[in-house]
Amino acid sequence: MAEAHSAVAFSFSITHEGWDVNFDREVLHLVWASGIRSWKKRLARFKNNVRNGVFPAPLQSLWAMMGIVLALRYANNSFIKYTDIILQWLPGTSYIWQIVSCFILSLTFWLILIYIVRYTFKLMLMYKGWMYESRGGHKVSLKTKLWGLGIKLLSSKSKPLLYSYQGSLPKLPLPPVNETMKRYLKSVRPLMNDSEFESMIKLAREFEKGIAVKLQRYLWLKSWWSSNYVSDWWEEYVYLRSRTPLIVNSNFYGTDAIMLHSTPIQAARAAMIIWQCLQYRRLIERQELEPIRVQGLVPLCSWQYERIFNTTRVPGAVSDKIVHYNDSRHIVVYHAGRYFKVIIYSQNRILHPCEIEEQIQSILDNTEKPYTGEEKVAALTAADRTHWANTRTQYFFKGINRQSLDAIEKAAFVVTLDEVPYEYDPENSKKLDEFGRILMTGKGYDRWFDKSFTLCIGSNGRVGFNAEHSWADAPVMGHLWEHFLCGDLVVGYQENGHTKGSPELEPPKPIRLQWNLDPVLEAIEKSYQVSLALVNDIDLRILAFNDYGKGFMKTAKVSPDAFIQMALQLAYYRDAGKFSLTYEASMTRLYREGRTETVRPCTLESSTWVKSMLDPNVDTNKRINLLRQACATHQRGYQDAMCGKGIDRHLFCLYVVSKYLEVESPFLNKVLSEPWRLSTSQTPHGQTTQFDLRKFPNCISAGGGFGPVANDGYGVSYIIAGENLVFFHISSKKSSPHTDSNRFAIRIKEALNDMKSLHDDWNRSTKNVSS
Repeated sequence: MAEAHSAVAFSFSITHEGWDVNFDREVLHLVWASGIRSWKKRLARFKNNVRNGVFPAPLQSLWAMMGIVLALRYANNSFIKYTDIILQWLPGTSYIWQIVSCFILSLTFWLILIYIVRYTFKLMLMYKGWMYESRGGHKVSLKTKLWGLGIKLLSSKSKPLLYSYQGSLPKLPLPPVNETMKRYLKSVRPLMNDSEFESMIKLAREFEKGIAVKLQRYLWLKSWWSSNYVSDWWEEYVYLRSRTPLIVNSNFYGTDAIMLHSTPIQAARAAMIIWQCLQYRRLIERQELEPIRVQGLVPLCSWQYERIFNTTRVPGAVSDKIVHYNDSRHIVVYHAGRYFKVIIYSQNRILHPCEIEEQIQSILDNTEKPYTGEEKVAALTAADRTHWANTRTQYFFKGINRQSLDAIEKAAFVVTLDEVPYEYDPENSKKLDEFGRILMTGKGYDRWFDKSFTLCIGSNGRVGFNAEHSWADAPVMGHLWEHFLCGDLVVGYQENGHTKGSPELEPPKPIRLQWNLDPVLEAIEKSYQVSLALVNDIDLRILAFNDYGKGFMKTAKVSPDAFIQMALQLAYYRDAGKFSLTYEASMTRLYREGRTETVRPCTLESSTWVKSMLDPNVDTNKRINLLRQACATHQRGYQDAMCGKGIDRHLFCLYVVSKYLEVESPFLNKVLSEPWRLSTSQTPHGQTTQFDLRKFPNCISAGGGFGPVANDGYGVSYIIAGENLVFFHISSKKSSPHTDSNRFAIRIKEALNDMKSLHDDWNRSTKNVSS
């Protein structure tokens, strides 16, 4: 009750003696400051929206147009008639009104010119021929060269803001059904015998000539009406309507730059990463973050950045929802089973790292015990979604539980101060495995899995994150992570490991969140047992492959990503004795509100090459040719996926339409039920211009990972960390007798070494023939 009374800023009462007014000057000052800050943000947002609305033209061009119209008005009598037409509709004809008529005319001409330029720019961005041409200048067509020149000319006149390109990005195209059917049948051919494939062809033809015509018609209407015909349904049905636990099944993680150890002081590293995140948030709010452009020309959609901060996933009985708050002045810190609300603004500015360090250290020094049930309350966010939704409605709807839950859900992000070190030792691979496992699952209750992301700080100062997946894809978090890792080196620490500088003010003290969880203990324990089972079942192995890397792969004259995917195909075949439907995530952010598309690396060409590697009668030259054909096919599939010519998102949307129309399709039911036993993804890096590996060669994360999609499958994430280093994060279920992450890591290493030996043998044979 004392907290409730202290929250009252203004009150009054009527007495026999008259009015009795009470108010708290400090609280009213905070309210006033908050309002001023909010209005400043609105004005800045309005200004940025205007700049984005006229991009790629600069706002200054309006005044140039005004000058031209005024010059013509007073230098050319024949031009006067145009301003006189406008003048007829104005209240007067004085000199001032003549200037107004000139301004209206110049504004009209300017807007017409702006829209011509914008739509020209949009039409040019629809061209995707550049994706299929080599980056080498001698192989690029004249058409693409002229297109590139045009893009440069149109986009070089104004510095883009984060969302400047959004209005110019084209919509994701809807592919014809017959093309999707051809691609699908070709992709499943290596997975089926002749009779199975003939049966699938029959189902596909029946679908294409039958219900697909009606489903495609509805989907065409959606693609025409909406910004993106896939993304909203993908978010809703793949993520938000899923009732399975987020831990292992959905959330993903990322690791620190493990070859660097900036400081061993936990509070200092936590303060620095928190401060860097807040700086990044400010860049997003002001739209000062530079948008990513492929090859420095073609922009990617920045829509997903809106929800990095101040965002949470709220559970529902049937479907969850993503809630984003416009602003948040605090974060929430979890340590030793207790939650603290930490204010990160004071005197109208973000606290400095040294001031945040004081706050974090005070939490570490706090010896209070957790309230009953507080330590494991986050297990509710890890387990079954419906159970969490019902518990939230019943026990977190009012009172101090509601206040504390609001503090967490409205926080900019959550920070967990772990009581164990995050370790990396090149001589002991198990330490890196444990590093990844801690970030992926923790103890099953020490990450708030609903938040957009939880920063995890080890007791030795190493860091990582655990991110919820529905609001965005991994490259967006990767961009934030690169910004932090670079900033960590640029800003630096004192020689004693503490943050630089000295506090200019006394930072607000962390506020201990209050709970009344006695009635919720049974529900918490139920969720904890579910999450604990998942934690104990996950098998994670992180392979640091340093025999070679991107440098050698380029000498093989194939895409490094395709090279690694072929190694995974060979490794899986040796591990399982068969091929499997393989998922590789690619982006569709060349289009407005694009997210991901599936590349299917298991192709006829890749399976032919894998079989040749196991056949001693196939010579080296043929194996090399088959490998290059397989890599070229994979690269083409990746390019098609990025250009909106994928298979799986189209079929998924057709399936959603069929469910709305309540019609059954045996073909779609079979396709959507096929398990992805090998799910893969490459972690991108170098997304920010600040990221310079030549200057900071060790400033690169070991990447991150995710859980297996199928209970009897593998989840493999990899990052090409340099010329001679690749990290693989391999996950599987211990309960499956068919998988073993350590065994698969060995298979991957064997496959990569065999591919290098193959290339070396081919080089030797080529030299012998030439000599």
